[in-house]
Amino acid sequence: MSFQNQTILPSVRNMKEFDQLLSSDYEYLVLLDSHVGQVKNIVETAKKYNKKMFLHVDLIQGLKNDEFATEYLCQHVKPAGLISTRANVIMTAKKKGVYAVQRLFLLDTNALEKSYRLIEKTQPDFIEVMPGIIPHMIAEVKERTNIQIFAGGLIRSQEEVNAALASGAIAVTTSMQDFWK
Repeated sequence: MSFQNQTILPSVRNMKEFDQLLSSDYEYLVLLDSHVGQVKNIVETAKKYNKKMFLHVDLIQGLKNDEFATEYLCQHVKPAGLISTRANVIMTAKKKGVYAVQRLFLLDTNALEKSYRLIEKTQPDFIEVMPGIIPHMIAEVKERTNIQIFAGGLIRSQEEVNAALASGAIAVTTSMQDFWK
């Protein structure tokens, strides 16, 4: 299974990478580091090239990651999706009809249990499991939440990509350009 026929979701950190991906076959892209003054132009440019952007709200400099910022992004910037660790961002994005991706960090059992409670409350469209190099945990999160999984973070080989997908992730988010080819 894949996300909209993509198993790789390229995650861009700068405009050079973004420009490279505009001519790619990828339909969905993830914008990691950005500035509040850039995001609207980036999303509009992506749309001109038939690309759909996921914005990582927590990494937009100059924008607070709260429900008001989320409303602004959904209503004025109009990305395909928003990624965040914050419940208020996820719930507001869902209300506005924008894909909501809850980032879940696999730190320890206590953090995982807190994340499960948060996910139960927010019911995101997708969960991004970080780091994505622990296949049995990807499978557990998928089984326990019944929500589709993106795997991301620390994935450095094709074998790790394959293992994440085989364990139940529908796509791998990655800033490693080797996987974008």
